[in-house]
Amino acid sequence: MKSLVCLISGRGSNLEAILRAQREQNWERTLGARLAAVISNRAQAGGLSIAAAHGVASHVLAHDTFDARADFDVALGQIIERYEPALVVLAGFMRVLTAQFVAAYRGRLINIHPSLLPAFAGLHTHRRALEAGVRVHGATVHFVSGELDAGPIIAQTALAVAPGESETHLAARVLALEHVLLPRCIAWILAGKVRLEEGRVLTEGLGAADLMTFAT
Repeated sequence: MKSLVCLISGRGSNLEAILRAQREQNWERTLGARLAAVISNRAQAGGLSIAAAHGVASHVLAHDTFDARADFDVALGQIIERYEPALVVLAGFMRVLTAQFVAAYRGRLINIHPSLLPAFAGLHTHRRALEAGVRVHGATVHFVSGELDAGPIIAQTALAVAPGESETHLAARVLALEHVLLPRCIAWILAGKVRLEEGRVLTEGLGAADLMTFAT
């Protein structure tokens, strides 16, 4: 059975979407995989309650108890390795990881970001998109690299920005897209349909319409 580990920092809505997909699509039978553990850098993260409700092992590793970022990453890796994961998913994990950590999980570490990368990397993506006057916005799942929100893109999903739309409304619409995109990309990777090879994303049996979707 392939193990999946999720890293979170907040409410855990993408974690909940992963667990829902695992249940509805019966990943244990169809992919030979399951979510084995959830790790949060914040003890108050709502996602920890979601993990508990689903019987998933959870751990809290408070980043502010470490003097150096590298020390936190070493401790994080030690917890992750207990589960020998096929894939580590950053599902709203609000920490920048060191190059050494990223290298150790190259090809097995993915992130979801609420913008159409490379546009609006970093924080406050929806506010910045509205301020820039973009007509299309969305979300991206990518393999993690040493640069912030700059790793090879796996897939994206987009929507049209409505005239006069508020930041709160746009954020909610994009989040709904994330809840579909992230589990889909996880399933592709676990099924061997997507992989990272020499810095490039290679796919099997997937077309452009799979990798770039548009919400109506």
